[in-house]
Amino acid sequence: MSVDESVETVSVPPASSATPSSSDSPLSLWRRGWVRDLGVVSSFVLVAFWVTARIWLNPSWGLAANRGDQAFFEWMLAHGARVVTAGANPFFSYQMNAPDGINLMANTSVLAVSIPLAPVTLLFGPHIAFNVFLTGALILTATSWYFVLSRHIVRQRLAAWVGASFCAFAPGMVSQANGHPNIVAQFLVPILIWRTLELRRAGRGRWLRNGVLLGLVVVWQAFVNLEILFMTAVGLGIFTLVLAVARWREVRGWWRPFTAGLATAAVVAAIFLVYPIYWQMFGPQSYSGLPMEIRHYGADLGSYVAFSRESLAGDVETARGLAQNSAEENSFFGWPLVVLVLAIVVWLRRNAVVVGVFLVGLIFAAFSLGPEVRLNGEPTGVPSVWKIFTEVPVLSSAVPTRWALAVTPVVGLLLAFGVAAAMDRAKRADTRGRALAYRYGSLALVALVLLPVAPTALPATRLANTPAFVSQGLWKEYTAGGRSILFVPTPTSSTSDPIRWAAATRTDMKLARGYLLTPVGPDRVADFAPEFRATNYFLRHVQRTGRVPEVDEATRRNVVDDLRYWQAGAVVVPPRWNAEVNKEAVTALLGFEPERAGGVWVWDVRRLTG
Repeated sequence: MSVDESVETVSVPPASSATPSSSDSPLSLWRRGWVRDLGVVSSFVLVAFWVTARIWLNPSWGLAANRGDQAFFEWMLAHGARVVTAGANPFFSYQMNAPDGINLMANTSVLAVSIPLAPVTLLFGPHIAFNVFLTGALILTATSWYFVLSRHIVRQRLAAWVGASFCAFAPGMVSQANGHPNIVAQFLVPILIWRTLELRRAGRGRWLRNGVLLGLVVVWQAFVNLEILFMTAVGLGIFTLVLAVARWREVRGWWRPFTAGLATAAVVAAIFLVYPIYWQMFGPQSYSGLPMEIRHYGADLGSYVAFSRESLAGDVETARGLAQNSAEENSFFGWPLVVLVLAIVVWLRRNAVVVGVFLVGLIFAAFSLGPEVRLNGEPTGVPSVWKIFTEVPVLSSAVPTRWALAVTPVVGLLLAFGVAAAMDRAKRADTRGRALAYRYGSLALVALVLLPVAPTALPATRLANTPAFVSQGLWKEYTAGGRSILFVPTPTSSTSDPIRWAAATRTDMKLARGYLLTPVGPDRVADFAPEFRATNYFLRHVQRTGRVPEVDEATRRNVVDDLRYWQAGAVVVPPRWNAEVNKEAVTALLGFEPERAGGVWVWDVRRLTG
């Protein structure tokens, strides 16, 4: 019994590939299955390059909406190349946030992508590697969904194309493409679903083979993004439970191979993941949960029927009031699509698979609302189901609104089921007119509904040029012996160029401080920057007021202590971000003038730090 038969798909078997004929007409060529598959994948390539067109047409530019996260992932790609070429620790690095370092397992290190992309990073630099990562993630996700849907779930190429297109290019996915390629890289999600369903197949030794294969896919996904792996596991658990209840008579036929295969997968995954997960949970710079404000990032209930700013019918001002930022517009499906999905569920309500998938989507949507339900930008005072999970270990490291992103494949699956059912009805129609009505009427309806949420090209912006101080390696003089470079302003999500510049050195240039998740306070709750020291407070005051207060001896002693803590070899002020007032502030703090080197101001502090 195939996976498709066991889940009672709503489609018909695929039209068999036409036998090659002597005719070379386009129609006869199109009837060949591999040609249609190639056409489908080509469409995914075109859409992916449309979404990322601006960063390809201007290779030195970056994503306008989220330069901080782009710089962060460029640094991670450079670290992956460093692992390959220098044998660096894949799970921890002291090259950012000196002297404490960065726990890479707790900071989405994307090792499953950065290591394979190391040749691209080494040849073309991490900035181009990021473009390849983002665009490739969209293409691979769509392609993976298409082949799993067309071969193992709906077995109908047109329905699979519709579902896969939505799964990869839905508003939430395009929104996450603003700096989160690790979230967009969901090409293993359909494979996880397929391999989990395969566990139910009986046969001598099949449970072992299926379990091992599933375990290896779990390991791979863990090194792409653990959050997506966790959500997929929860969804599969809910779906399997629903299917078992709905078809309890059939459970006796597959529960033994399923549980044996699942146990095998768990053992295989544990062999490879116990140490990395231990490092993430208990290693240096591990933390106990995300910042409290992130734990309250919930999807606005009104956003489910609204349009994302990255959609054709979207509006920036409307979307801004319904989401935390441009990269977290996960729940913007638009009212036409919500109506269509509900109609599909009502139409196919007798199918247990459709009902199970829909229930998964409802639960995910409830989780996405966060601790308190918000409607059209206003708190309602109504607690959501997620409120009970806010302080639960592991769950406290999940961003609630991203459960809405997990609704995207649910909608994609339901669209595929609906189109497949319509094509099936067209094949069984008793008149040609009805067949044409089902076929073309359903496709026209789907096209009209999906047009408003069609993706637009991501906005891009010009980035600051890498100063010669970095590109020409002038920094090396000051970092000998493991010293770091302290940029002013220090690296954050809004002043992320130093992280991008450090990535361009293959992370050889060690940075004091950085933009990362790191524990702060006695409870070790994560924050996006290390705890402030006295010098940080002084510099923040200067940047906020635009003036330099008088510096006394106690302040200078604090500065020296901080520089020693950061193991700094030089303080650097680039020619931007209020450069003149920053130059004046650092000069006042250190008591001597800088030198101009490689387009930046440099204070050699090695004699102060010893």
